[in-house]
Amino acid sequence: MENTLFWLVFFTPGWTLIDGSEMEQDFMWHLSKVPRVVSESTFYLTSPWFEADAKMVPNRMCGIECQKEQPAPSLSELEDSLSYETVFENGTRTLTRVKVQGSVLEPTQNNTTKGAPIRRKRQVYGTDSRFSIMDKRFLTNFPFNTAVKLSTGCSGVLVSPTHVLTAAHCVHDGKDYVKGSKKLRVGLLKMRNKGSGKKRRGSKRNKREANGGDPREGAKESLEERVQGGRRKKEFGGGQRGAEGRPSFQWTRVKRTYIPKGWARGGSGDPALDYDYALLELKRAHKKKYMELGISPTIKKVPGGMIHFSGFDNDRADQLVYRFCRVSDESNDLLYQYCDAESGSTGSGVYLRLKEPDKKKWKRRIIAVYAGHQWVDVHGVQKDYNVAVRVTPLKYSQICLWIHGNDANCAHG
Repeated sequence: MENTLFWLVFFTPGWTLIDGSEMEQDFMWHLSKVPRVVSESTFYLTSPWFEADAKMVPNRMCGIECQKEQPAPSLSELEDSLSYETVFENGTRTLTRVKVQGSVLEPTQNNTTKGAPIRRKRQVYGTDSRFSIMDKRFLTNFPFNTAVKLSTGCSGVLVSPTHVLTAAHCVHDGKDYVKGSKKLRVGLLKMRNKGSGKKRRGSKRNKREANGGDPREGAKESLEERVQGGRRKKEFGGGQRGAEGRPSFQWTRVKRTYIPKGWARGGSGDPALDYDYALLELKRAHKKKYMELGISPTIKKVPGGMIHFSGFDNDRADQLVYRFCRVSDESNDLLYQYCDAESGSTGSGVYLRLKEPDKKKWKRRIIAVYAGHQWVDVHGVQKDYNVAVRVTPLKYSQICLWIHGNDANCAHG
């Protein structure tokens, strides 16, 4: 590990320690009733060409730069954006129109954009604070084991035994599906041992992992805290010597791809960054522990304002790269931050670790999808951020519908 981290964040139950200062706060997941996104009708569409380039198309959005001046979208506009395309393994696709039932009021954020200096270096800002996870004890453990790689070059996160959440631009440029997405594959990280690679039978740890358990659940420090605590050389390979064996990927074909119409505009308009997310359904179920979805809280309800995500940055060949940082600003649909990241990490699942109601356990949930670098014009001043698309109540309901195939299990988020 060649980089040095200059500050430390501990998440211990009931307390948040940030740069030596303590605040007693109760950061919890709060289950609440969410609007229902219900399938209304499905139509067959012509087969796509699969000829687009896999790159971010940042054209249309309304975040911190214009949200206060723009009226909220109407119900019909929301339903149109939340309608979705499904592309199947054989190249055919459908359009499903949806209806929204229940309250559709999305939380309005108190935007607090400050006159921050313009950053001129894209994606990695100043000192590179990323961590390459090298040791198989961590690569194969939750939460790092939930990160996956797409054959189109992006990252993603496991959100069910058969589903991966990623960025829409990793498979679709807003008008057509990208090259290679017709035979899209997802790579799950595994370790190739120097020896036979067989696990010892009867091991308690192996049994826990096979059952989807977290062998370090309940420990005083989470895996992220151990990275942040400066134990990198001993436990993460230190960048000097690789861990036993070497990492490789177990590739699985994608059966279906779901993309919101807010992104897949085709010839009817530009894609909207607010809808830069997609769900991939795997052809075969995996046996790894996945991370559940959660509704993105406001910055004030995030411990220390910190977010976390792991992905496969292109400048660190096939290494799993973890990072964390404070959120700088927020809009209804986007998180603006300076988490160091390079191309290849887009599509990573941004997560938090909050306390479960009426329990002593802390739980991680995906609250956003990392979408990449973005220039923003705020009151005539150009600022650049790395941005993530938030999981709002409506988007939670939509993604939940994709995962379960119906809205029966999507009443609360």
